[in-house]
Amino acid sequence: MRKLSLIWVFLLGLSLGLVAQPAQKKVQVILYPDHADGLYAVGEKVKMKVVVLDCGMPLNDAVVHYEVSEDLMPAHVQEQVQLNGCEGKFSVGTMKKPGFLRVKAWVEHEGRTYSNLSTVGFDKDRLVPTVTLPEDFDAFWQAGLAELEKVKLDPTLELLPERCTKDVDVYHVSYGNIRNSRMYGVLTVPKKEGKYPAVLRLPGANVSPKSGDVAHAREGVIVLELGIHGIPVNMEGSVYQDLTNGVLASYWIQNLHDRNEYFYRRVYLGAVKGVDFLLSLPQCNGVVGTMGGSQGGALSIVVSRLDPRVKATAIYFPALCDLEGYANGRAGGWPHVFKNPENCTEAKLTTARYFDAANFARGLQAPVGYIYGYNDLVCAPTTTCATYNVIPAPKHVIIGENIGHWTFPEQIQSLWKWLIEELGKTEPLPDLAN
Repeated sequence: MRKLSLIWVFLLGLSLGLVAQPAQKKVQVILYPDHADGLYAVGEKVKMKVVVLDCGMPLNDAVVHYEVSEDLMPAHVQEQVQLNGCEGKFSVGTMKKPGFLRVKAWVEHEGRTYSNLSTVGFDKDRLVPTVTLPEDFDAFWQAGLAELEKVKLDPTLELLPERCTKDVDVYHVSYGNIRNSRMYGVLTVPKKEGKYPAVLRLPGANVSPKSGDVAHAREGVIVLELGIHGIPVNMEGSVYQDLTNGVLASYWIQNLHDRNEYFYRRVYLGAVKGVDFLLSLPQCNGVVGTMGGSQGGALSIVVSRLDPRVKATAIYFPALCDLEGYANGRAGGWPHVFKNPENCTEAKLTTARYFDAANFARGLQAPVGYIYGYNDLVCAPTTTCATYNVIPAPKHVIIGENIGHWTFPEQIQSLWKWLIEELGKTEPLPDLAN
């Protein structure tokens, strides 16, 4: 039972766009830039200090290898430094344009290799996406919304008694979507009689079951944890593994050559329909927010942009941002399809512009809470920072200078606190039943 529980927790983390905080290793390679915040002006030279510890104690006179690269680009410096005691210093260089410069350092000890990263930013607040906004971007999505409006919600709710608690009811739910498809998710609702704000929680990139967010429902928030693949989210785990290895393998590139057939068109519109579902619940007070990380961060941006009923948007390290960065000589967003030059066709690049989260971010109006990290190798800071910079809505950011594609628990807790407080500022809709 313990093994099954651990597997379930692991799958839940993947579905929410979270990657576990790395475990501390026996040998630590610690990098410090000479600016405490890791930020520099374009043209300013960076110096780095490296410290190596073994079981928390100095590892003296080791040889540290290091390389320097622009964010997700090939290394342009490869050197090594002999430590003086357990410390060493070296020059990193600079950048001539806004962006991020990354140092990877490693040491070999007792037959093993231990490494770490440190990433610094140059005039990061001037960084903007390379992707252009199509002239008919709004018209394209208004047509999609018009198609969605004709779809009957046709909701289903199945109580899952084994997952319910004394404070929270848990349901497996579904509702109608375009092209005779359906969206599925797990809904958690406070049992105590009353009206509550609701959060549409969007998933990270995977094909997996959902468990439901009992913890936040217990605090007085309705949460719909959504799946995107049009399949139930309460089946055996092996089913999802088979789909991952089969028809849903690399789903993010399916029909990328055609904006009307691209995989994410059904997903984006189906996620918007989730707002309809939440507002249809008798326990909902009419106030809805969105939240998600990685792929879910992109979806949170998309839903908030397409549906003005969303009152606040929480986002962490969003994917699908500035996808064509690679075609412009710098890092692009997950799923990195344009890192392969063979994908850089006019048809695929054109389609991607209609689905790029950075283009949706340019039109956000609801308040935004945002997290990203400088060491993220999945959703590169060049893409997530540039996307944050073009958001016109009221916004605040939590930056993890040395976090990758993960967050510390305190950071996610802060983001949830912000979201719930923002939703609490909105006047609930009047209860028309009374």
